Amino acid sequence: MYRLQRIAVVVPAYNEETQIARVIDTMPGFVDLVVIVNDKSRDRTADVVRAHPRFALGSVHLIDHDVNQGVGGAIASGYKHARDHDFDVAVVMAGDGQMDPADLPAILDPVIDDLADYTKGNRLVTGEAFRKIPKVRFFGNAVLSLFTKIASGYWHVADSQTGYTAINRAALQAIDWDRMYKRYGQPNDLLVRLNVAGMRVVDVPIEPVYNVGEKSGIKIRKVIFTIGSLLVRLFFWRLKEKYIIRNFHPLVFFYAFGFFGLLLSALFFVRLIVLWVAQGAVPEITFVAWLFSFSLGFNSLFFAMWFDYEANKHLNPPLTHRDVRRRALPPE
Repeated sequence: MYRLQRIAVVVPAYNEETQIARVIDTMPGFVDLVVIVNDKSRDRTADVVRAHPRFALGSVHLIDHDVNQGVGGAIASGYKHARDHDFDVAVVMAGDGQMDPADLPAILDPVIDDLADYTKGNRLVTGEAFRKIPKVRFFGNAVLSLFTKIASGYWHVADSQTGYTAINRAALQAIDWDRMYKRYGQPNDLLVRLNVAGMRVVDVPIEPVYNVGEKSGIKIRKVIFTIGSLLVRLFFWRLKEKYIIRNFHPLVFFYAFGFFGLLLSALFFVRLIVLWVAQGAVPEITFVAWLFSFSLGFNSLFFAMWFDYEANKHLNPPLTHRDVRRRALPPE
């Protein structure tokens, strides 16, 4: 137990036979149960887990998927196990050893102190991030984090793709895990669902860990476009669920005017270019129409985002200096 709370750590694992034993060995002693979800690995991941001494002691539980479900599906299985067995907090740590166990108290404390329902590590705020994280991943993560802010409504959240997280019992019970996105967009999908459920989310600074023997299956270019399209769908789903169905908010009109204005301005801009090329000059009325529609769209989107920021500010409370110092204390 950690500070009188029962802690389960969910470890999604796919082809991690060389890393999974190290993950178990370095797990802090206050963790009550390590739930390893073997996502139909093609190597000896499951055999390595079963052969580990902590498995025989019952502090490690293995879930074997009959069909590969992706990292999101593996996490969902672990979450459901933690929820159904009444754990107070469920943490997610990767099966490749890329998450430092020394950061675990920092991840747990805001949840246990009831400052947040869900905490997530943020590798981008440390001074070592740009040096340690591969440059393509760093910039790809930064772009996805920006769009995740807009889609999720958690405007203070960064490093959206980190998987080092902790979630409390209330949030575990509020989310339908069978509907969560099952691939690499799982962290983005979950943030949107947490926002609709009214859950508080905070970032916790953690150190990035690379070059510990991990093998990434992520193809950056493919993932950015896949998750990008997912974020667009999630954005409109959140607007519908949160601001139309559950509780109406006029910001939906500002978003509608914004998108309409920008679409109209794009059409006028195309007409402007065509007339310029064909006639060598642009009619004043066309230029004014383009300028007006662009201004309408831009300003409407700006106000919509501002209203969205204000409406969700209480769900994304910043950690104070006192909270940061509290995390530096050793586990009780």
